Amino acid sequence: MAVPASADPGTGNYRVLAGVGSDTTQDVLNGLGTAIDGGSLIASYNATGTTTIKTRAANCVIPRPNGSSAGITALNNAIDNNTGCIDFARSSRGVANTSTTDLTFIPFGKDAVTFAVRGNSALPKALTTAQLKSIYTCATTSLNGVALTPLLPQAGSGTRSFFLTSLGLTEATFGPCVDDTVQEHNGEALNSAGDIAPYSIAQYIAQGNQPGDVIDRRGLAVLGSVDGVQPTLANGTLNTAFPFNRDVYNVVPTAKLTNATIAATFVGTSSKVCAQTAVTQEYGFGTVPNCGSTTTKGES
Repeated sequence: MAVPASADPGTGNYRVLAGVGSDTTQDVLNGLGTAIDGGSLIASYNATGTTTIKTRAANCVIPRPNGSSAGITALNNAIDNNTGCIDFARSSRGVANTSTTDLTFIPFGKDAVTFAVRGNSALPKALTTAQLKSIYTCATTSLNGVALTPLLPQAGSGTRSFFLTSLGLTEATFGPCVDDTVQEHNGEALNSAGDIAPYSIAQYIAQGNQPGDVIDRRGLAVLGSVDGVQPTLANGTLNTAFPFNRDVYNVVPTAKLTNATIAATFVGTSSKVCAQTAVTQEYGFGTVPNCGSTTTKGES
């Protein structure tokens, strides 16, 4: 069982390392933050909540970053302005900009993304990659007699960019029928029979398990299979062979890789984060053999 975890650290609880960003990995980082060093090391601030967060006792009141890209931007801002307000960013996507090697993307778990529809909808619960691409380019507008409403997470979401890439699409090529304003991994946003949205399988599992303070946002959403592959195994855990699978990352300044605290927390298979495999799995993620690797670098 995972130890009880909470969302933002309580008022006045300023821990050694402050992290922001991905909705996908916010809950598992909360769990890791509670499990490691008695809850004194990692402060992870959720993607949604109050408009601002305060990460240090002095100053460091910043807008709350919502999503992987927003978290990475906040980390870059902290580096560029030498504020010390942010130490790492949570990211559910890999490097998007390789113009520099200023940031290092350190993998710690495996996730996969599928589509979700309402369980009481007549929409198919099994689709192919080609069918999903046709839906998200608006070439297919109905299935089984149900008019489709394709949804995407908000701009800056790592899941959004990963899902589009998995379908062979970009920000410029998804169709005009797509509503791209919903908060990710929120099944309650699927409020009509034609709604279809990408969903992190790990998040869906965690929302069912509800370790710590994880909120069940699934509503009536059910996960679909893609290309004949089920999203979960018979025991309810993540199917790491799912077609749209991805590593998830903690992103740190490359210049800080030699910092003793950063290294001990994130770097290498014996790091404090990588050692917590039971917590990672309780929150729906799979383990990765390259946990703690520092080979992936970029600007954002």
